[in-house]
Amino acid sequence: MTERIYNISIAGCGKVAHLHAKAIQDIPNARLAGVWSRTPKTAEDFALLYNTRSYSDITGMVTENHVDLVIVCTPHPFHKQPAEEAAKAGAHVLVEKPLASDLQDCDDIIRICKECNVRLGVISQRRWYEPVKRVKDAIELGKIGKPVLATVTMLGWRNKAYYDSDAWRGTWKMEGGGVLVNQAPHQLDILLWYMGDVDEVYGIWRNLNHPYIEVDDTAVAIVKFKSGAIGNIVVSNSQKPGIYGKVQVHGENGASVGVQTDGGAMFIAGMTGVAEPPVNDLWTIPGEENMLKEWVKQDTETFNNCDPTVRYIQYQVEDFIAAIGNNSEPSITGEAGRRTAELFTAIYRSSRDNAIVKFPLKPEP
Repeated sequence: MTERIYNISIAGCGKVAHLHAKAIQDIPNARLAGVWSRTPKTAEDFALLYNTRSYSDITGMVTENHVDLVIVCTPHPFHKQPAEEAAKAGAHVLVEKPLASDLQDCDDIIRICKECNVRLGVISQRRWYEPVKRVKDAIELGKIGKPVLATVTMLGWRNKAYYDSDAWRGTWKMEGGGVLVNQAPHQLDILLWYMGDVDEVYGIWRNLNHPYIEVDDTAVAIVKFKSGAIGNIVVSNSQKPGIYGKVQVHGENGASVGVQTDGGAMFIAGMTGVAEPPVNDLWTIPGEENMLKEWVKQDTETFNNCDPTVRYIQYQVEDFIAAIGNNSEPSITGEAGRRTAELFTAIYRSSRDNAIVKFPLKPEP
C-alpha cells in the first residue's frame, strides 16, 4: 500500500517560515505545496529557494494543490486572515505561536475552523524537547505528588537591531505586545501543560531598557491555578546576552523537577542558532536524584546531532498530520493556544488596572 503524501503549504514567508519549509522537506510523507505572502515578491523568492510555487491567493493555493494543511507564519497580529481563508478553502490549519495577540482573533480562528470542520493547532515545539517531556511524564506518573508550586523564569536579551529587523516589531498595533507575546509563549504553554487551568492572575509589565519600543520588555506575575496550586512568572528581554529560560515544578511530597528550555543567548529565528541544549536542571525525586548527569549527556548528544531549530518543528508537524490521518486532535490544539494568549492577556489587563484578573477571560472591544 502506497503511503499517503500530505500536501502542506505555508502562509507568510518571513524568518520562521524557513524553519517550517526545511522541516517539511525532512518529512517523508509530506511535500511543500505552495507558499503565500502578503508581499508577492517575498513569496516568489521563497518559492524559488524551496522549489515550489508562490501564490497571491490562499484559496487558490489550497484548492489547486489539494492542500491538507496550511502553516500560518505571518506576524501574529496577522494570523487571523490566512487562517480563516485556509479553513474556508478546506485545509487544516497550524498557526505559529501565539495563536493571536488578541483574544477576539483567537476566538474567531477557533470558531471558523470548527465551522469548516478542520483541525486547528498552534506551534509550541518545545513540548517535544526530551527534558520537557521527562518533566511531564514525572508529573503524570505522580512522582512528585500533586503539583503545588511552579515557576517560569526567562531572562533573555533583544537589542535594537532585532527590533529594527522587521517593521512590525516593538509596537502595540503591529506586534500586539512584547516579551509576553513574542518570546514567553513557549514557556507559558509548558507551564499550563504541566499545571492545568488558571483561576486568577496578578501581573505587572515594564519597559526597563528598550526606550525605542512601545511594548513590554519585562513582566512579572503571580498565578493561582484552579487546582489550588500557585505559580510565579518572571520573563524579560533585558539581560545581556541572555541567561536562561526555565520551567520548574514542585510537588506536595517535597520532590521537584525542572527543565532549562533555553540557555545563553536566546534563539532568534533566521538570526541566531540555539546556544545551549535544553536539559533537566532540577530533579529531586527519591531514587532518581543521580539521573541528571546521564540525562544531560543524552540530551546534549541528541541536540548536537541535529538542527534543533528544525527537528522539533518537524516532530510537531508530524504529530499534526498523524492527527489528520487518524481523524483525531493534534497534541496542541487551538484551545491550548488560546489559553496561552489568555494568560498573557490577563497579565496585561492586571497591570493596566492594578487588579487581580479572574479567569476565564472574554475579549474586550
